Amino acid sequence: MIIPPHGNAGKGLSRRDFLRATAGTAAFAGMVSTGLGSWVLRPKGAYAASPIKVGIATDITGAISHSGNSCWNTARLAIDEINAAGGIKGRPLEVYLEDTASNETVAVANVRRLIQRDRVDVVLGGITSSMREAIKDPIAKRGRTLYIYPQLYEGQECTPHVFCTGPTPAQQCDDLIPWLIGQGAKRFAFPSANYLWPQLLNKYARKVVEANGGKVVFEEYYPIDQVEYSSTVNRIMTDKVDCVFSTVIPPGVGPFLKQLYEAGYHGRGGKIASVYYDENMLNVHQPHEMEGLASCLDYFQGVDDPFSKALLARYNAKYPGSPYRFTAGSAATGMWRGIKLWEQAVIATDGDLDRESVSKALQTTKIAEGPGGGAEMVPGTGHCRMNMYIAVAKAGTYDLISKSSSAVEPKECGPA
Repeated sequence: MIIPPHGNAGKGLSRRDFLRATAGTAAFAGMVSTGLGSWVLRPKGAYAASPIKVGIATDITGAISHSGNSCWNTARLAIDEINAAGGIKGRPLEVYLEDTASNETVAVANVRRLIQRDRVDVVLGGITSSMREAIKDPIAKRGRTLYIYPQLYEGQECTPHVFCTGPTPAQQCDDLIPWLIGQGAKRFAFPSANYLWPQLLNKYARKVVEANGGKVVFEEYYPIDQVEYSSTVNRIMTDKVDCVFSTVIPPGVGPFLKQLYEAGYHGRGGKIASVYYDENMLNVHQPHEMEGLASCLDYFQGVDDPFSKALLARYNAKYPGSPYRFTAGSAATGMWRGIKLWEQAVIATDGDLDRESVSKALQTTKIAEGPGGGAEMVPGTGHCRMNMYIAVAKAGTYDLISKSSSAVEPKECGPA
């Protein structure tokens, strides 16, 4: 999966800009640089036991740095709270951060430091699917270290000792698409960026559309940086498409929805769905251009269960005024979920950090509370059940339409 940056889509954060912007901020206070793109945050206070080493590999700089910094903020919040409560089995967590810089080549070299130099006990991170594919080998295969990937994605990641804590296609499509069809959408178009996530997501979504009596009128793939969509918009209008199920991403998605709106698609009652749209995406368009857009995620900031509200409040209090929001699309929710599930696994092993022991325990861990609700791993799959929410953009915010009646199965890598 790829998540666009907040605000100016397509503009990345350089290392120089990052260092200037974060100097002295709460997100990096107390950290020590250990090399280019490397930092360590040691626990405060005195502990009798040696620390457990946690590696975070995420996009601190680069084209999707807003997502990466949201994940980093979330990791800091979760780990600080664990340490404040006494650590895990009396051992504090020591955090090692590597900047994957939205660049797979840079990331592989940086992540190797977590494994070979820092000898961390677990690595969490990665935003895009291409990043996951690049770093999972030096972490899980060659490095023989546990890896937790927090992002919503296209599915089919079944590598041993790799665990996924974001939504899968089944979790995003199985309720959303029948709901769209129930709202009158029968004829679907799948305009898409040309890479792995849209291709595999669309394959699953097509099955759900057809199983529920709908039809995919056309499915097209475009270069990621394409910004001219007049022929696509014309086809949507001519072919009487009821629902545009879009996996176009920035920089193209802004122009695409603008051109679709200007063609009169919204005015004739056309529907739009895009399952990666979270609160960050509200700043990419004018509100009227995405009015009525439906998304399905494991969390929206409007979720009103007490834990979710309190967690968002703690995040905002820790990082006041930060442009890096706590959202599902940025993988922040999957990061929180991953750390807390891993914590439960280490507790279950009585502090044994051997990868085989923790992996076995992680297969059956659960948390009663989390962003959007509790979650639990599905044994033998490396994925977790979680609540899912359908929300619709309205006047520049999201209205929650429905919550899944129970935790939704991932339907990946084994029994569902």
